[in-house]
Amino acid sequence: MAAAVASSGGRKRKCEELSAPELGQLHEDMLERVLARLPPASFFRLRGVCRRWREAAGSPAFLAACARVPARDPWFLMLSDQQEEEEPRPPCPAVAFDAAEKTWAQCRAAPGPVPVAAAGGLVLYRAPETGALTVANPLSGVSRALPPPPPAATDALYAVAMYGSPYRVVLILGELPHLSMAVFDSSKNAWEDAVPLSRKTEASPADTRAPHDDDDIDEDMDGDGDGAVYYLSKSGDVMVSSTQRSASRQYSSAVTCRSDGGEAVAYFLSHSGAVVACDLARRVFAELPRILPVHFEYSIDVVACGGRAYVVVLSEYLDTASLRLWEFSDGAWRHVAAMPPAMSHALYGKKADVNCVGHGGRVMVCVSSGDAGANGCFMCDVGSNAWEELPRCAGGDGEAMDFVAAFSFEPRMEAAV
Repeated sequence: MAAAVASSGGRKRKCEELSAPELGQLHEDMLERVLARLPPASFFRLRGVCRRWREAAGSPAFLAACARVPARDPWFLMLSDQQEEEEPRPPCPAVAFDAAEKTWAQCRAAPGPVPVAAAGGLVLYRAPETGALTVANPLSGVSRALPPPPPAATDALYAVAMYGSPYRVVLILGELPHLSMAVFDSSKNAWEDAVPLSRKTEASPADTRAPHDDDDIDEDMDGDGDGAVYYLSKSGDVMVSSTQRSASRQYSSAVTCRSDGGEAVAYFLSHSGAVVACDLARRVFAELPRILPVHFEYSIDVVACGGRAYVVVLSEYLDTASLRLWEFSDGAWRHVAAMPPAMSHALYGKKADVNCVGHGGRVMVCVSSGDAGANGCFMCDVGSNAWEELPRCAGGDGEAMDFVAAFSFEPRMEAAV
């Protein structure tokens, strides 16, 4: 009897082993479909598993299988404070925060040029010395240099926008209120001639003045002045109110558009911290009313997520700090989310700067300050107003890295440059 049981057990185990095929027994088409469903961070290791997986990871069929995955959680390409230094230390590998796995991953992004925009699975880089533009897929490492803009686009760069698939790159040129735009269309592999932008003059919600705005101050802030207003603090010290801005995001913008790429609107900040909305199809722009009085000292950034544009404001009032998200709707600013006071109070008195980016329903806020204790990255789910502080990322020397900004992209191996 024991022998029979043992024999039966042996047959059972053998049947189970035969009925559970290994990945090596899968047909090529099925293997590529399985690999395409792996977390994107796994794609870096596919080529090192075996020859078959290496061949599969480089096949057009694998990229086609990746394209059939409807959506992936975003990655946030992080910019460290090393890029802000005049004499940077040896470059470290590009780092991204994987929102799905809630962990840090390395990208194949070039450490030299500075990211200025992102769309879909691609990131746009700009060389600070020459202004040369390069589009890259941070997951696959594939990149291409864009042709130089048309000779007519010689004005100073004000903002950069990127959107759509096939993607478009838009350069906003000049100074307010005299702006123009030049557009690169990847489907044509060519730049369109630079065209002037018109300032919106007809009555509309975007033209409504905020109750606390002062016309004389606004005219000086957005005109030929130095973009700063001096005033006395409660202690009698002379203070200056101007937009704090990470050098890495000085040209960044947030773009909202329909799923088909139409009706794209780029939102960016003026040098004085006013929000400018630019309709890229109609070639018009408007300055939105200020959220806070111009003499307030605060840090501000604009983001796009879920097809909407939001403004993130870090300000201080009544001996505490407040970090809030606002949306411009029906001619007025509407409060939509706020960091819990227990979290935001730690930023009080730190002279902190916020640089933010949105994707889907999430907004990432990078807080940088001269006080290392105030540095950190936070994630907000706008719909639920749920906030969390992200874990610190250790650099090559084992020390926690401080990030000053981020750009979001959808990790897709198949995204073509």
